[in-house]
Amino acid sequence: MKSLAAALVVILGVGLAAEQARPPAFQPIPAPPDVAKPPANAATTASGLASTVLQAGTGSATPTIEDFVTVHYTGWTTDGKMFDSSYARNAPSTFPLSRVIKGWGEGVQLMTTGEKRRLWIPAELAYAGQSGRPQGMLVFDIELLEIMASPTVPPPDVAKVPDDAQRTASGLAYRVLRPGPAGGAKPTKGSRVTVHYSGWTTDGKLFDSSVMRGQTATFALTDVIEGWTEGLQLMIPGEKTRFWIPERLAYKGQGNGPKGMLVFDVELISAR
Repeated sequence: MKSLAAALVVILGVGLAAEQARPPAFQPIPAPPDVAKPPANAATTASGLASTVLQAGTGSATPTIEDFVTVHYTGWTTDGKMFDSSYARNAPSTFPLSRVIKGWGEGVQLMTTGEKRRLWIPAELAYAGQSGRPQGMLVFDIELLEIMASPTVPPPDVAKVPDDAQRTASGLAYRVLRPGPAGGAKPTKGSRVTVHYSGWTTDGKLFDSSVMRGQTATFALTDVIEGWTEGLQLMIPGEKTRFWIPERLAYKGQGNGPKGMLVFDVELISAR
């Protein structure tokens, strides 16, 4: 029996804003003209964090420090050097706000879904002079794509397939949670994909989550359970979908795998 867990390969962390610095391997994005210092119209919090809204949000809720967020971002030092960018990787990042630098944790809590904001983060709210990290004040452009409760809190519809879900001939049920950009190419059965995901049993128990680990996963579609092989081929990069996978398309009640119907939230980051 093929195991999803056996196929996982860690490739990315949550970006420099959180835990791990790494040298850029992509085309730099030019710095904004006000990268050297906050402009006069920037709002400044009591901690010294400065920000301006670049694009108003489409939602009304703001995240809490306990929430997980999906974002696109680019970061520069004040001399205009880009040191990290999810835009350049063409792959948004998902992580818990409790695990990022203080300036990110504070700044993203000011945002609503769909908002783009520029943050000027003082050194003491960033890396505070730590060796091997960007030094001094850091500037980030951040786009908040999604706010999520911790995966330890299951979706409200894990117990059974909702009426508005679509079904395939095999019995796989699914609902698109966030559409991907138009024109994206769907993976084929022979593709390797990079995803973020969380999986629950129908009693709401979380049994696996790349989101909780703060690490994406990469695997071949031939190396996972049948429901994943079929379901991922329905998606395009950037899309997030919830799948209800019947046991016969999951672990078939065999071995140490979770039993019964399984529910997965999957974000397809890339396919090749």
